[in-house]
Amino acid sequence: MELIDGKKLSKKIRKELATKVKDSNLKPNLAVILCGDDEASKVYVRIKSKACEEVGIDFEEYHLSNTTTQDELTDLIDKLNEDEKIDGILLQFPLPKGLNYDSAAERISPDKDVDGFNPYNVGRLTIGKPKFIPCTPYGIMKMFEEYKIKLEGKKVVIVGRSNIVGKPMAQCLLLESATVTICHSKTRDLKKELIDADIIIAAVGKRNIIKADMVKDGAIVIDVGTNRDENGKLCGDVDFENVSSKASYITPNPGGVGPMTVAMLMNNVVLACERRMK
Repeated sequence: MELIDGKKLSKKIRKELATKVKDSNLKPNLAVILCGDDEASKVYVRIKSKACEEVGIDFEEYHLSNTTTQDELTDLIDKLNEDEKIDGILLQFPLPKGLNYDSAAERISPDKDVDGFNPYNVGRLTIGKPKFIPCTPYGIMKMFEEYKIKLEGKKVVIVGRSNIVGKPMAQCLLLESATVTICHSKTRDLKKELIDADIIIAAVGKRNIIKADMVKDGAIVIDVGTNRDENGKLCGDVDFENVSSKASYITPNPGGVGPMTVAMLMNNVVLACERRMK
């Protein structure tokens, strides 16, 4: 069993991006909109701010109150869309009650949609001509690349059908000629679907949903889930202790996919800046 070290790979990617920004004299700028007082969201924004500083990306935070209206949020997004020095706009999820995330995210210009959630960018990924790839699937694809894991013809089972991970992950894998199955809460026999999988990607947010008896010997297991155990300790969707003895490659959680998501956000901002400069 080999650990796929997302933390180490993330550092490598951020270092390469910092060199590119410096050597190419780029001036990338990321605007992050944070609505309300969700503590987890504040932590995520701080992590992104620190990563921006490391890479050389200017970071602008717009912190709106819990009482912000949809029109006020839309007005801010429109203003940032028109600001030529802003390369990327990120709307931190979740939003306070009463605000529609999908409607707001669709308002972000496709050229500044570094999360890759605008329907235009979703459509481009679907037809195999991506402009921006959502950061978590992109990070996982980079892991496969770094560890020389071949995808062509492999049976990949994704557990979770979210617009953030499951669906775009499937599109990324199809572009590499993998055979993809997506499982979800209505899947009748999850074990039956998983047991023959060459690669399992778990992204449902349910602790230990992937157990050792569901995984064949030598499978590759990617754990995207974010949960907490009875002691409040961060953990994933995979029963790591037991599954790791069967897997050929496995991501730790934390320290696996999470850091890669941030690294690929930085990559998308730098990419947006390069396109603007051209």
